[in-house]
Amino acid sequence: MVLKIKNSDMRKLWLNTTGLAAAPTGPLDVLKTIKKLGFVQLDTIQNVSRAHHHILWSRNQNYREPMLDQLLGAQQTVFEHFTHDASIIPLEFYPMWTRQFDRLKKWLDRSKGFQSRLAHADLGVIKARIENEGPLSTHAFDTKIKGKKKMWSRPPHKLGLDYMWYAGILSTSHRENFKKYYDLTSRVIPSSVREQNISDQDQITWLCHAALDRMSFGTLKDIQNFWDATDKKDVQNWFKSNEHNLSPIQWQTSDGAWLDAIAPKDIEQRLEALSTATSRLRILNPFDPAIRDRKRLKHLFGFDYKIEIFVPAAKRQWGYYVYPLLEADRFVGRIELKADRKAGTLKVINFWPDKDIKWSSARRKKLDAELARLASFVNLDQINWTQK
Repeated sequence: MVLKIKNSDMRKLWLNTTGLAAAPTGPLDVLKTIKKLGFVQLDTIQNVSRAHHHILWSRNQNYREPMLDQLLGAQQTVFEHFTHDASIIPLEFYPMWTRQFDRLKKWLDRSKGFQSRLAHADLGVIKARIENEGPLSTHAFDTKIKGKKKMWSRPPHKLGLDYMWYAGILSTSHRENFKKYYDLTSRVIPSSVREQNISDQDQITWLCHAALDRMSFGTLKDIQNFWDATDKKDVQNWFKSNEHNLSPIQWQTSDGAWLDAIAPKDIEQRLEALSTATSRLRILNPFDPAIRDRKRLKHLFGFDYKIEIFVPAAKRQWGYYVYPLLEADRFVGRIELKADRKAGTLKVINFWPDKDIKWSSARRKKLDAELARLASFVNLDQINWTQK
């Protein structure tokens, strides 16, 4: 019999699964948080705090920005590579990632456009410099873009560094003020980790199980998209071989529809162990794993959300960098913020309460308290409502 799960339980399940059900307090274990999530997406934009820092802070507000750099650099307990985007991944997952290095290398090798631009990079010279000089950033090289410069154009040395990074020849050794330093993988990843020989099929099996475990439910497409390290056929074959160890479910969306999915075998035990989501109001980053799948977000919570950083200003419905507001198991609004670090101020540019939510004085106090915590996190002294 197919297990049917009502929407209220699905919301609770998802928030527990993604680490947002509990209050973001208590003892801090950054590596454990990353392992539970699977990975943390990196992002260059420092609107208030960069996405990777904000994601970790949302789960425990004792987190501070230097902590992730310490894990990547001196402590060497995580590595950096590509899931659906550049991400921080627990180092113990590295043996399951060798297929991703091969997969991305083959993809780039098949790209005639990339290869034509890569031809201007001398990979041997780049690698030799790193071998002789130690970790180098892209700023240590000075090759120039050939031909017309376009929005996403990269100089030859940057293409070469990225190609060898995707292929696993180079690894990120550390970051300084978010500037990435490349080094030989043999000098970054311990041999005890790097030399584990896991078969391709065992990697696929692990990736699929680990994805479903970290989502608690999903379709085969969801499982494929989680790490973006497998192909459609890989996941289909995994499902055929492991169907007996999975649970078919139907889950209810916020508008009452029922969708088919699969879940881990222990889904009923997971449901029984769920805790009620904290009533605390949270300002979530647009790249938070709980809301990254916008379709799932809409189905679960009825919250229609899009990040508009690449939308021309005149066509934006909301704003450039708008944060969803989560209270308990409901999204109650959205807010546009900007940090003015020179002035020591967190600016509230716009605020949109959800039309179905009454913004009482108690709820407004919750928002003010969260704004104060976010400002403190990035060492800002005051909050300025510049709302139009």
